[in-house]
Amino acid sequence: MANSILQLFPASRRIFWEKTSACQQELREIRLRAGQPILVYLGGRELFLDETGCFTDNAERAKIADVAELEELLEHICHYSLYAFEDELKQGFLTVSGGHRVGVAGQAVAENGRNIRAMKNITFLNIRIAHEVKGAADGVLPCIYRGENLKSTLIISPPGCGKTTLLRDLVRQISDGNRYGPGMTVGVVDERSEIAGTFCGIPQNDVGMRTDVLDSCPKSLGMMMLLRSMSPGVIAIDELGSREELDALKSAAACGCRILATAHGENVSEVKARFSVPDSVWKQLFQMFIVLGKEKGNCVVKKMWEGCGEDA
Repeated sequence: MANSILQLFPASRRIFWEKTSACQQELREIRLRAGQPILVYLGGRELFLDETGCFTDNAERAKIADVAELEELLEHICHYSLYAFEDELKQGFLTVSGGHRVGVAGQAVAENGRNIRAMKNITFLNIRIAHEVKGAADGVLPCIYRGENLKSTLIISPPGCGKTTLLRDLVRQISDGNRYGPGMTVGVVDERSEIAGTFCGIPQNDVGMRTDVLDSCPKSLGMMMLLRSMSPGVIAIDELGSREELDALKSAAACGCRILATAHGENVSEVKARFSVPDSVWKQLFQMFIVLGKEKGNCVVKKMWEGCGEDA
């Protein structure tokens, strides 16, 4: 698997990146900014890379990324055809082989002051390393079934506490079937390619044998498309964030679909306040709530309960 990271870089630069790619299991991000030190996030540590590609915590020894290096890297990632990846770039990221995501920033070219028409002068790259954790859902799986019936579930989590990892493994195990329930058809609306990590139409992450993925599509539109075209028994989305998405979930629930969703927040009260809808809506949509957090630097399940009561 380390090779999937090494292949992101032009052949002329791979010796420099060998030590970093060899640490894939612990590697979280690679940050390159023109004129600034190269940073990597390894486990819970922020480290620099020196001129030989070795890790150092001394900023004065860090290699400085230059514009030409970033341009060459982006050209290589886009197979030397930036035009072919124009639509992805204007969304701010690319998904590459292995399920890794490359975030981009630079100069946005706006259209009518609202939509982004293109990205140019890209001088900031964030390579986010994909990590499948099979078995991540083992601890919560028995709690989201009643008999053999799946409970619609909302996962609430601050950033960086593993909500997408948990959702991905739930999708896989529900799709394939498990000791608590038979396999179900799952429709994943993967707006930012973070669940399945689709590359050229093929999920790079294992999301199960009965899972259909709609990649890079707005969640509110994608849910309705999957309902019409793929007849899912379960709809799964990451980062519920708008009333339109909430309305689409209501339509899916009304069609008999079970729901798997995540939302940013510290607790269910915070999420409810952001949407300002009656408790009856949450009761209609979800039977199970899971709150994630961190303890001693580790991602953990902090609370888990049925019903729509306050998470006191």
